[in-house]
Amino acid sequence: MEALSDFGNFILTPLYYVISAIMIGFHEFFSLFLDPAGGLAWALSIVGLTVVIRIALIPLFVRQIKSSRNMQLIQPKVVELRKKYGHDRQRMAEETMKLYKDAGTNPFASCLPLLLQMPIFFALFRLLDQAADGTPHGFMTSARAEAFGTSDIFGFVPISDTFWQSRTWGPTPDLSVMLVALVLVLAMTATTFITQRQLMSKNMPADALKGQYAQQQKLLLYVLPVAFGLGGVAFPIGVLLYWTTSNLWTMGQQFYVIRNNPAPGTPAMDAKLERDKAKAVRKGEVVETEPEVVPASEARPATRQQPKRQTRQQRQQGSPRPSTGGGSGSQKRPAGQRPAGQRPGGGPKPANKKGKK
Repeated sequence: MEALSDFGNFILTPLYYVISAIMIGFHEFFSLFLDPAGGLAWALSIVGLTVVIRIALIPLFVRQIKSSRNMQLIQPKVVELRKKYGHDRQRMAEETMKLYKDAGTNPFASCLPLLLQMPIFFALFRLLDQAADGTPHGFMTSARAEAFGTSDIFGFVPISDTFWQSRTWGPTPDLSVMLVALVLVLAMTATTFITQRQLMSKNMPADALKGQYAQQQKLLLYVLPVAFGLGGVAFPIGVLLYWTTSNLWTMGQQFYVIRNNPAPGTPAMDAKLERDKAKAVRKGEVVETEPEVVPASEARPATRQQPKRQTRQQRQQGSPRPSTGGGSGSQKRPAGQRPAGQRPGGGPKPANKKGKK
């Protein structure tokens, strides 16, 4: 257990210095026009810390978007592999990993921003929780740590208190902290749900909404908000502020990417094409419309006209058949020429009788 604690300190110690340096810098800036001992200056410093961290994670977010898009596009191939190698789980896993490698994607790449934020989250949690007792971390002195841990937002909401500590049925009830913490927990839960829902409803092709990948996305849609909501009652106000701000950043960043660079074959792409056409019309540009594709069932071949049946007398008189397209059978007979087998008198030529001389 002691070895595990030492390993945790080994990871968190560098983060203490990074987090404390950023927060102290923002606190010095906000102290120019706010009360340095007030909780609002420290709360805004936490917001500034969140913005700096999210800017640093933008390259990973871009990689996450690309990986998620590739995962969506290869889902039909994954379904084919499952049908082909469903009976052989080892071969199925090998072919799937080969497909991921060829497509340049990784099913765990979409979790990178969240996983990298977890150590920062725990470092801020411990820094804030222990600062209330005057325990410094990083570049914070004991006096600054105590000022940070005991500061009150708006003068009545301690930044280090939690919903559970301030519950009205507990030893230290505080209704104002409960209400502020509840609002932040609900905001954190709602932004997590909206962000995941936005991805599934607007930027996923119809083929990607089926299969195992879609089931995983639907599971995350409901599991993550519930997990954050249940765990949020034990988070300090400052940590809730960090996580809610981070979720708002993620939701806005994802909205911008989906609107301006949607995945092919998604509702977001259709909406973007419509906006581009409307913009071109407003500028007076010529909009090229795609030719209408006639379904195969409607493109039927023309019916061949059958020749009309003639009577025996018509055939003997050499009456021409109706024309079926200008063929050789519709040639016109020169004027004055008798039909074959007709006498000059107009009647048919009598047949020769056998035995008559």
